[in-house]
Amino acid sequence: MNKVKFELEFPIHASPSMLYNSLATPSGLEEWFADRVNSRGKLITFMWDDSEEEAKILAKKNNERIKFKWVESEDDESYFEFRIEVDALTKDVAVIVTDFADDEDAVEEAKMLWESQIESLKNSIGA
Repeated sequence: MNKVKFELEFPIHASPSMLYNSLATPSGLEEWFADRVNSRGKLITFMWDDSEEEAKILAKKNNERIKFKWVESEDDESYFEFRIEVDALTKDVAVIVTDFADDEDAVEEAKMLWESQIESLKNSIGA
């Protein structure tokens, strides 16, 4: 089944290194994304209440981006990625979230979930 790719951009008042720490480290992700996060090399386990999901880190570049793939989605092209962009002129920082939804109907719900998650991220870093 083909999933629907979407991207969201969120301006965030934080340094790229602080933002990257919140997006790419277990302790940073526990502040806003999941209740608990365990890392074993490239395998990351995210835990919420009674559920647990595993993802592999596909790529990462310090202070720029990190790309994850849910283990349960290994047979499709989906992934989720956090990219940090700094405007060359204004020096404004934004995080770009790339993700996939099961179908067009699920895109809006997924976008609302990311908006809520990024609000939690902003609150956790005081941005």
